[in-house]
Amino acid sequence: MNKITMLGTGNATVSHIYNTCFVLSTATTQLLVDAGGGNGILTQLRKVGIPISDVHHLFVTHAHTDHVLGVIWVIRIVAQYKDYVGHLHVYGNDKVMKVVRTIIGMIFAEKQLDKVGERVVFHELTDGESFYVGDISLTCFDIHSTKEKQYGFRAQLPDTTVVVCLGDEPYNPLNRPYVENANWMMCEAFCLYADRDKFKPYDKCHSTALDAGRLSAELGVKNLILYHTEEKTIATRRENYTKEAAENFKGNIVVPNDLEEISLA
Repeated sequence: MNKITMLGTGNATVSHIYNTCFVLSTATTQLLVDAGGGNGILTQLRKVGIPISDVHHLFVTHAHTDHVLGVIWVIRIVAQYKDYVGHLHVYGNDKVMKVVRTIIGMIFAEKQLDKVGERVVFHELTDGESFYVGDISLTCFDIHSTKEKQYGFRAQLPDTTVVVCLGDEPYNPLNRPYVENANWMMCEAFCLYADRDKFKPYDKCHSTALDAGRLSAELGVKNLILYHTEEKTIATRRENYTKEAAENFKGNIVVPNDLEEISLA
């Protein structure tokens, strides 16, 4: 079954939920996308029943703290796990590669670095590059961030379902060819538009649920997933974010919680 498992749904500063990261799965392939801000990624993987021995593909959108520091922990555990078989393939832009390699080079023990050399394959991606991750056809694209070099992706699954991840900043019209008419669009929604004066999303280069709904309608996508949110309204997040996005978008809207599984059927 094709599915997305949300390991975390929160923005950079959350502490009651985990930072945004997820696993995109088909019958034969699991792609971990980002890893949050620390070793909590190991807890989240354990809670959803994914052992580190099954993690062989990791796409890193960008090098911000809440996305990249968990990557260091995944690589460390892969390096020291005695029964790990095969390779961990890490995908990301040149800035991501520089940051990850610099950190592990400075803090890993020599024996761990030797194992990294044996087990980890780093794939430095360029804008518009297409490649296969198992049975998933992936095309990455520069989201044209004004803050940090960041790549989203368009993934075509074996049944031709198209899943687009926009990263964690607002959509840029330059990427319309990658996004238009996707079956599933993953879009950040920092907060409700109704709460914009409280959370200041636009000052932080983020979007609201209302913005995401308008964008989905404009681009003709069929299903919308909202993530990378604030955590102060968790009790009402699903209901209120869905309601606000639905003011403009009449398709299916999913506002997941941490550890929630989303079927892509």
